[in-house]
Amino acid sequence: METAVALNNSAVALTEANQPFEAIPLFREALILEPENPLLWLNLGIAQQKTGEYAEAIESFRHCLIINEDLCEAWQSLGLIHYELKEFDLAQEYYLSALDRNDNDPKTWNNLGVLYFNTNNFTEARNCFEKSVSLFPQYYDALFNLRDACRELGDFRAAAEFERVLCGFDAFNGRNNS
Repeated sequence: METAVALNNSAVALTEANQPFEAIPLFREALILEPENPLLWLNLGIAQQKTGEYAEAIESFRHCLIINEDLCEAWQSLGLIHYELKEFDLAQEYYLSALDRNDNDPKTWNNLGVLYFNTNNFTEARNCFEKSVSLFPQYYDALFNLRDACRELGDFRAAAEFERVLCGFDAFNGRNNS
């Protein structure tokens, strides 16, 4: 008999290998063994989200939060789903709830910034991207987004500086921008 940990690890590997449909039954089997494990519910929700099963994913994340309401990743995941569904007010609420629990998470700050950027609130977007970069200076996505927010705000000097930093990352990582 496999343990919940072994099933979870296998399912996470499948999800990361872009095989979430194969992962979901393993998460469900693990939940039979440990139904009060919030990380299993979180991981199930992530796999469901990847398959486009948003209603099921939302329920899994909510179940996770019933068990552990302080799990920042579940709040963030709910924000991302509602962002994908273009329910921006709900997405913002969930991102802010995630930040209430952990305001040092650069990914949540970046996601909130993307939401603001895509609703044309470029000043708030820039603030979020700057916070994200202050927490993780090598966060490529946040730097990229910060550059774009600066461009939208007409701060071309700052945008050029972030472009220079990004080019340094591209050269270091062997990225080809053509």
